[in-house]
Order: sequence, then C-alpha cells, then structure tokens
Amino acid sequence: MQTFVILGSILMVLAVAIGAFGAHALKSKLAPDKLKVYEVGVQYHIAHALGLILIGLLAGQYPDAQIIVTGGWFLAAGIILFSGSLYVLSVAKARFLGPITPLGGLSFMIGWVLVAVGVLS
Repeated sequence: MQTFVILGSILMVLAVAIGAFGAHALKSKLAPDKLKVYEVGVQYHIAHALGLILIGLLAGQYPDAQIIVTGGWFLAAGIILFSGSLYVLSVAKARFLGPITPLGGLSFMIGWVLVAVGVLS
C-alpha cells in the first residue's frame, strides 16, 4: 500500500532530522540520562518508520489482509506516542507525558501482532 511507503519515508526523514538535532544541538544541553532517553526515541522511531515501509510492501502482497493495514496504523500511532513522548520528556519537564510512553509501546506490540496475523491468515 503506497500510503505506508510514503508515510514511512516521511517519518524516516523526520527521524534523521530529529536524530541529527539531538546529536548536534542537544548533546551539550541535555544531561546524559536525558540524552539517552532522546536517543531511545530516535531508535524506535527509525525502526518503526522502516516497519511502515515494510508494511506498505506487505499490504501489496496481501491485498485482502486489512489487518496488516490496521497494524500499520498502530505502528504510526506508536511512533507518535512512544517516540514523541520520549522527545518531549527529554527536553521539557512534562511529567504528565510519562504514562503516554507505555501506550506507544503497546501500540507497537499490537501493530506487529496484527501484521503477523495478517500474513499468517
């Protein structure tokens, strides 16, 4: 499905830009533990943006597997919730976002389970 290839590609561009920003602009401004939180957000962002591209390719191979598409949307939500909350938590005192991060992780897990079920069915 073309949508996920495009979305994944856009999210990869953002991940590279966000990662570069962290490595250059934030490295001297953040405490090491906060920088590590930021880097974890970037790592998961990259992995799951690549996953969206993969899902776009898989959806083309399994055109009747709507569950794969649903899995892709869960991955996209996971990037926003998990990585997005880690970015904000590392640079701002927004403790209220702490509970959002696990919801993003759960979105990632649900997304990958749905992709596996879609391929197996």
